[in-house]
Amino acid sequence: MTAKRKFLLIGAGVVVVGAFTALSVAKRRQPSVEVRLEKVQKRDLVSIVTASGRVQPKRKVDVSSDITGRIVSLPVREGDMVERNQVLVRIDPTQYEASVQSRQAFLASSQAQASQARATKDQADRAFVRARDIRAQNPQLVSQEALEQAETQQRIAVANLEGAQHQVEQSAAALREAQDALRKTTIVAPMSGKVTRLAVEEGEVAVPGTFSRETGLLMTISDLSVIEVTVQVDETDVIRLQLGDSAEVSIDAYPDTTFTGRVTEVANSSVRGAAAAAAAGGQEQAVDYEVVITLDRPPRDVRPDLSATARVVTATRVGVLTVPIIALTVREPEADSVARRDTSAARRDTSRAALRAQQPAAPAAGAARDTTARRRGKEIEGVFVVDTIAKTVRFRPVKVGITGDEYFEVVSGVREGETIVSGSYQAIRDLKTGGRVRQARATGPDSTAARRTGT
Repeated sequence: MTAKRKFLLIGAGVVVVGAFTALSVAKRRQPSVEVRLEKVQKRDLVSIVTASGRVQPKRKVDVSSDITGRIVSLPVREGDMVERNQVLVRIDPTQYEASVQSRQAFLASSQAQASQARATKDQADRAFVRARDIRAQNPQLVSQEALEQAETQQRIAVANLEGAQHQVEQSAAALREAQDALRKTTIVAPMSGKVTRLAVEEGEVAVPGTFSRETGLLMTISDLSVIEVTVQVDETDVIRLQLGDSAEVSIDAYPDTTFTGRVTEVANSSVRGAAAAAAAGGQEQAVDYEVVITLDRPPRDVRPDLSATARVVTATRVGVLTVPIIALTVREPEADSVARRDTSAARRDTSRAALRAQQPAAPAAGAARDTTARRRGKEIEGVFVVDTIAKTVRFRPVKVGITGDEYFEVVSGVREGETIVSGSYQAIRDLKTGGRVRQARATGPDSTAARRTGT
């Protein structure tokens, strides 16, 4: 080897060493971000959907009047227990009694006219038969014209009788209608229960609720033996609910008691509905669905419309890998591509042995999720994994399962014992792959720990 070549190799070595030295100095000068760190651990998780609503009886009936009239008797008061067929309201029956009497008289008159028409028909039948028989014996005694007249009179009598009979039927129907209206002056309880609302007083005029339900409402009777809590669940959570899911219900009126129940109904259409959506003028609004929870042992003195909050258990996991909810963030695929290049540079600054010991490669499932997200151009969910030797972070795509109160289940993407950035929200939002971090001196609750994403 010539002296010239030796000098060239030595010079190249000096340049390479100088470059690595400069890079190391630059990385040491890079300011580190104070963050909270936490190891990936196994935990038991319970996924819960929380929603607010109102207490309602399973069965309740709004009592209204089918006729118009002044209330002359109101033998019940709000809060009274009533039995089925017990008298609730009496309406002044005077005009309806008069109507019944008038229809009875008209029916009697119609029946008399029908009797007269029947007698006329019998007479016309006999006259026709007699004329027909005589002409059959001697055509000279009864002319053909006289026979035809007798037959015509018979047909007229039959038609009159049929008309009189129809009149009788019409009068009878009118009488039944009047009698039905008279019976409706006395309103009885359609079921046993408690009068939970009384909307009228004695002396007021009851009107049918044909055009306005509130106007015609007299009272509400509720069966309080089966109590339900109707809550409104957000569209992002309702798909996680199933019939039979257990629930804990807190009623504001009973602050020291928690009640248990089961999901018995999940609505298929939203509370807002198509009409409200059209009225909103196309603006996006929250979409909620009604979910009914039946209480196992409701309090005895419960009342309708009490405010309540339900916590529905949708899933449980035992001994699964978890990460804090606040640790999960999202990044654009393009940002992830840059993150990978930064990570490669960080690896060159760290010994291979340290990399094998401290930085296991991302699982294939996470890489597949990353590739799919790239292809679709969507954001990628992941966490920042910490290189405990270099004190740098790397964005790692993860796949999550159920959500607990503070943690996500991790299906793939990280391993037990790895250290991840768990806060704060602001720090995670601004972190990038290759960034330097240091452990925060003190940890505390983060006001945004319930957020799923950090962008």
